Amino acid sequence: MGQQPITLRLTIADPVPGVRYSLQDKDGAVDAATAGDAPLSFDVPVLLNDDDRLTGPFVRREGAERRFVYIGIGKHAGDADSAWDRRAKIDVHDIPAELLALARAGQVLEARLPGRGRDGGPACATVRPLAAWTAL
Repeated sequence: MGQQPITLRLTIADPVPGVRYSLQDKDGAVDAATAGDAPLSFDVPVLLNDDDRLTGPFVRREGAERRFVYIGIGKHAGDADSAWDRRAKIDVHDIPAELLALARAGQVLEARLPGRGRDGGPACATVRPLAAWTAL
């Protein structure tokens, strides 16, 4: 089965300033960054299989179908002194096939995510994009 590297861009539209965010692979925080007032983006390298399943070190599985990527927040992003200890789970198994075809052709696929939860702190648990995934 063939695998092609593609890039998913996760953009947190309104992160909580001063809070540290990172991608998470199986070993922990990767590419940690502290949020300012601007949106914060992470480019996630993933592998796109011939059957349109996404795999790679940042893609986690839950059951037969669900695939997702974690964004670590606060302590989960390597900031031991943070008041926050959260993760945001972003589903990637439901990206439309038409967009995956564009990714195969070299386009980056982006999801814009809310940065804040109902409590005013960083959004966590399963975080749904603000709009549909787009190709850049």
